[in-house]
Amino acid sequence: MKKKIVKEWIRIVLGLMVFSLGVHMTIYANIGLAPWDCLGMGIARHTPFNYGISMTLMSVIILGIDILLKERIGFGTIIDALLTGNFIQIFNYANPFPENHHLFAGIFIMLTGFVFMALGMWIYMSQEQCCGPRDALLVGMGKRMSRIPIGFVEVIQWAVVLLAGYLLGGPVGIGTVISTFGTGLVMQCVYSLIRFEPRTLKHKDVLQVLKIMSEKERGNV
Repeated sequence: MKKKIVKEWIRIVLGLMVFSLGVHMTIYANIGLAPWDCLGMGIARHTPFNYGISMTLMSVIILGIDILLKERIGFGTIIDALLTGNFIQIFNYANPFPENHHLFAGIFIMLTGFVFMALGMWIYMSQEQCCGPRDALLVGMGKRMSRIPIGFVEVIQWAVVLLAGYLLGGPVGIGTVISTFGTGLVMQCVYSLIRFEPRTLKHKDVLQVLKIMSEKERGNV
């Protein structure tokens, strides 16, 4: 069982890498920031923190909301909080391509990024060690809107985030609009094709995983 847990952690990291690549592609598209990035940049404009720290602080706040929604916090949540931003930064630094200045190319790149984001979410969420802070918020909202497809719940969530980012002065462009409505729609299409429904997952929180790991260790003594 211990090896199974470790393999799940490895898959979570790989899933987050795929997701981060998708986020990087939406940034590289250079047609406007996605809502969460817009909000992070808006916060950075009004505080002494840079974009990375702003996103980390935002994740902590979202974690608090997740707890209020009684969503489980697992190692997947923790790994997401620690690695995702760093992975995105690595992809941004390692990108060998020149800055994009073509609208239609940017739209194509952004839509492709949405697919990678959805696949990355599928990989690490299916390990059932709880979602990342923002994904846990999505699932928590989805449970309370059970008659609405999860992709459309994502649209609602991103629209609220976009409004907050815009009011704080975050950069908004055509890519922002596409992100707000396109991400959830693409995600719904991808999940329909692979027959994945995140609201049916049975997640293991941190305490449950630690209990499994400790029981395995005692069995080896």
